[in-house]
Amino acid sequence: MGKPLRLIVGLGNPGEKYDRTRHNAGFWLLERLARRYCGQWREEKRFHGQAARIDIDGRDVYLLKPSTFMNRSGLSVAAMASYYKIAPAELAIAHDEIDLPPGGVRFKFGGGHGGHNGLRDIFAHLGRDFWRIRIGVGHPGHRDQVIAYVLDRPPAEEQIRIDEAIDRALDCLPFLVAGDSERAMQALHSNK
Repeated sequence: MGKPLRLIVGLGNPGEKYDRTRHNAGFWLLERLARRYCGQWREEKRFHGQAARIDIDGRDVYLLKPSTFMNRSGLSVAAMASYYKIAPAELAIAHDEIDLPPGGVRFKFGGGHGGHNGLRDIFAHLGRDFWRIRIGVGHPGHRDQVIAYVLDRPPAEEQIRIDEAIDRALDCLPFLVAGDSERAMQALHSNK
């Protein structure tokens, strides 16, 4: 058993221009999570983002969507974690993952940032010992195309697969929130 989760953060860029782009997959997960558990979003200037609070099986969990741009996400996450005295191990970051195909989703603890600017900035503020919810968006085929690719909208067929993957992650998330990471990963990673 690990530590129960107290904060789940979704990474993305603010504004309508970026709303449906692959880079906002973390926001998509958080919005669906808030709807599932009746969370109410409110603007929180002190946390540089939108925050909500939900109850998952009797546990209070904070949600955060930074309103900083992706490469400044750490500022927002560190502000909220510090305010509520949340340790990195009690935190999960939901983000787009180019190393997984659309429809792929994985829980992972620790590891590198893989070139993801949001994770890179969070590392600078909090280190790397936190959970990730890696939402597969696929890879464009060449690293020079990555930025344009993640800032573009996925075709409808890929969007459906991404949404289904998010729903699978949400179904397994209560185990991770409770600190039963082994069961969470087993349930998610064996579920196709």
